[in-house]
Amino acid sequence: MLKPAFTYSEKMPLYIKRLILFTALVLLFSAEILRVYFVMPFPGSQVSNTLSYAYRLEQFIFWIRIFAWILLGFALILVFKNGKVWEKIFLPLLVILYAVVFFFFNFRLQAENIFRQPVNKSFTVASHSEMEKSKLIIGVVINGQAKAYPIQLIGYHHQVMDTIGNTPVMITYCTVCRSARVYSPIVHGKAESFRLVGMDHFNAVFEDATTKSWWQQASGKAIAGPLKGYVLKEFPSTQLTWDAWLRQYPASVVMKPDPLFMDNYFKLEDYDKGTMQSSLVRRDVLSWEPKSWVVGVTNNLSSKAYDWNELLQNKIIQDSVDRLPILLTIEKDSTSFHVYDRRVNNYTLSFQITGNNDLLLDDNTHSTWNMDGHCIDGALKGNKLQTVQSYNEFWHSWQNFHDKSKIYVGSLTVAKK
Repeated sequence: MLKPAFTYSEKMPLYIKRLILFTALVLLFSAEILRVYFVMPFPGSQVSNTLSYAYRLEQFIFWIRIFAWILLGFALILVFKNGKVWEKIFLPLLVILYAVVFFFFNFRLQAENIFRQPVNKSFTVASHSEMEKSKLIIGVVINGQAKAYPIQLIGYHHQVMDTIGNTPVMITYCTVCRSARVYSPIVHGKAESFRLVGMDHFNAVFEDATTKSWWQQASGKAIAGPLKGYVLKEFPSTQLTWDAWLRQYPASVVMKPDPLFMDNYFKLEDYDKGTMQSSLVRRDVLSWEPKSWVVGVTNNLSSKAYDWNELLQNKIIQDSVDRLPILLTIEKDSTSFHVYDRRVNNYTLSFQITGNNDLLLDDNTHSTWNMDGHCIDGALKGNKLQTVQSYNEFWHSWQNFHDKSKIYVGSLTVAKK
């Protein structure tokens, strides 16, 4: 019964056999490589809108492999029955090469295999913490409970699931964007789990376990999959030194390093200062360069970016974002920054910084305010400025994910470059 089939294969033109073989190999190699290349920071991979291709490859990779292996199996039969000696040697070598590619692109180069979740997650009080007080943390307060997450740790893990004040939270950080976000993992009433799949335009992308939708770290928005368009609820967070955070929340606990990942944490030792060697995370010292630091603020549908260098130089910046009057100030450590609403008792205050750079004086009542936003002396004593959500990010990140953002340059606000 098989003789006609073999007779047909023997009569099949050589170029058809080679086309089948070529098609199978291209499918196998390109599918395995591109599904990782599109979502990892390889040369040229993050500058185009390729996430949709990566998502489709990820969803259909199983069927692509099945189809390609059927073609390859047919080609193998033809080669070993009618092929030349060099073909019988060369083809198995290609299969071995594919096995190597499959291993590396599935078990070594995928984001979740490079940046793993903590296994031993624990917290400690300040008196038992060995962390330097100058280290940067992401601080969160929910229902009266304060927790701090060192950027050096979160920067490696990218996301950590936790509970603050009996509320589930997802603490996220993308080192290539320098973006910190804290989200609720509740999706349609259910606590969801996420895995890191890679990045899009250099920003981390997560996949939920239930629908396999892909989520953008910078916005909390589902950008591919069944839940596309859905946005996670964000919790307020702040970036400060551990010392500055404890001044406000002395009872706060801080996340401890997981002993399993000490080598990974060590590689991010200089990340806080922006002095690492990698161009992906090293700070540009000049203003408005891709890796320049900015402070980003949003209000309603408006957003604005403020130059970190200018904030360091002037110590305070007073401005408005969509009619919200704000005050930006930075502490003497040149690291801990604050953004406050300048309105108190229906009056908009104007501020100046005192000579020792750790107190503010409002021009309206000549009251004295500390860096935590508390009025400690004068007519407004006892009042507190309301914190405005803000972020310290690389300029390229804020620019990419706040498309209509304006920039503040001195007393001049202009449209985005």
